Amino acid sequence: MARLRKKPARRKVAKIDPTGQWTSAFLDYLRSECHLAENTIAAYRRDLTRFVTWLAGKPVRGLTITQLSEYVGWLRDEGLAPSSIARHTVTMKVFFRYLQLEGVLKDNLAELLGTQKLWSYVPHVLSPKKVNDLLAAPRAASDRWWRRDRAILELLYATGCRASELCRLQVRDVHLDEGFCKCHGKGDKQRMVPISNIASEAVREYLEQERDALAEIPSPPPPWLILSRSGRQVRREFVWALLKKYIKRVGIEDEVSPHTLRHSFATHLLAGGADLRQVQEMLGHASIATTQIYTHVDQTRLKKVHAQFHPRAYDDVPHVAKGRTMFHIVRIEHSETAFYEVVETKRTSSISGSSGFSPRRAVMAASTCW
Repeated sequence: MARLRKKPARRKVAKIDPTGQWTSAFLDYLRSECHLAENTIAAYRRDLTRFVTWLAGKPVRGLTITQLSEYVGWLRDEGLAPSSIARHTVTMKVFFRYLQLEGVLKDNLAELLGTQKLWSYVPHVLSPKKVNDLLAAPRAASDRWWRRDRAILELLYATGCRASELCRLQVRDVHLDEGFCKCHGKGDKQRMVPISNIASEAVREYLEQERDALAEIPSPPPPWLILSRSGRQVRREFVWALLKKYIKRVGIEDEVSPHTLRHSFATHLLAGGADLRQVQEMLGHASIATTQIYTHVDQTRLKKVHAQFHPRAYDDVPHVAKGRTMFHIVRIEHSETAFYEVVETKRTSSISGSSGFSPRRAVMAASTCW
């Protein structure tokens, strides 16, 4: 009788969690298809790493809306701020949308998750005097590369660019004779931003006196405008630490970051009378709603608007102008009630020197008892 062979024992094959493969493919999709910036992709990677940590091997296909809500609660228990929790929730929604697009998921339950309403904070800005003190902080007596440092501070305030945009500036992007530079914003969107004469002189002095010495250190010579002491491209952390150094030197006790100079740039432009659309273009905002936050920062501008358009901002009765017709608000006494009436008085070819509120508000005032 033939001897029966013993059936070999089956090897235990470790289950491979495909979540890591999906996250890698998702990040490649963001880079190649969506053309997102590296900093944005890095933020997605950090959020997905925390999501995979929470999963602890649970399959993504089997997640329920209750479990996804527990993930949001877990983020809150981890001590994350509401804005960070909102960002993690958006990352999960986009990731699940990608899995649905690839056929991994049939339904995107993450879309059912709500996000906490975030507070809108008024940006912190520096006064023009504090900005001047900060820009004059680099000194030859105490700083080895003081011209480079001054060029960094001048560019941040003169162009309103982000710290990451400043680090990506190349020499060919800066046109000092024409007075503008080309900034590469989020998603590699490009925009032209004017440079003031003072900032142009600071950058030109840095190019002529210090950059060549820094560019000779590595090989081949780097194309970046701002170089570190080793001749390499600077990082955002370097710009942040540099700013903190000079903030401490001039004695400014406010919490200041490179983005504070960007906020100050926009606020000072609006305070000087710049148009909101022009400021939006210089900042590189996709939506003007993002730029409108700066209209709430400058109190002097709001006071001027209130004094010009509110009917009780003046003790006397002003006149208003609309187009080529000049109006006056006339006080009329009627028994015990005093009210105002809009009266056309004359034609004029100019509205210069006219103060007051619009005819629409004036008509409203005319029909209201005072």
